[in-house]
Amino acid sequence: MMDRQMQDIWTDLHQELKKFIFSKVKDIETSNDILQDVFLKIQLNIHTLSDYSKLTSWVYQITRNIVADYYRKYDPAIQMDSFDFAEQENEEPLYLSLSNCINQKISNLPEKYKQAILLTYFDNYSQIKLAEALDISYSGAKTRVQRGREKLKDLIVDCKNVVTDNNGNLIAYQNNQK
Repeated sequence: MMDRQMQDIWTDLHQELKKFIFSKVKDIETSNDILQDVFLKIQLNIHTLSDYSKLTSWVYQITRNIVADYYRKYDPAIQMDSFDFAEQENEEPLYLSLSNCINQKISNLPEKYKQAILLTYFDNYSQIKLAEALDISYSGAKTRVQRGREKLKDLIVDCKNVVTDNNGNLIAYQNNQK
């Protein structure tokens, strides 16, 4: 169970966290090291998380703390205020709510569409690489991604806090948190 949980967290968050960390440290090797530390800390402490709906927020807090620790240890001259973590924290609930909503919707997709979406959008597989990985034809991979996107869009559009135009296209997201 715990291994599957960590795999799900990795699938959902590692690319976002990698970009976030890199935006703070501007060095790919350091970013990768910090990301590894983040996932180690998650794995060691996931049992302490009592409300799984706050997972993403909890993970970002761990990430911010590890980035701050890195600068305290290796470059204490840098002012932590320069990272504007406060601004990130103020913006985060809207982003996290949408991310959690999308992650939840992806989880509800049939397995073959979920796999196609995760591999193409989060692991940056081309549709050709997807076809090879799944041992299906290129046109089959292309169709699977397209149908997966359509099914995901249908699931997201059904959310009460998503606004669509007359054609059913997603145009806005309303934050219902107060």
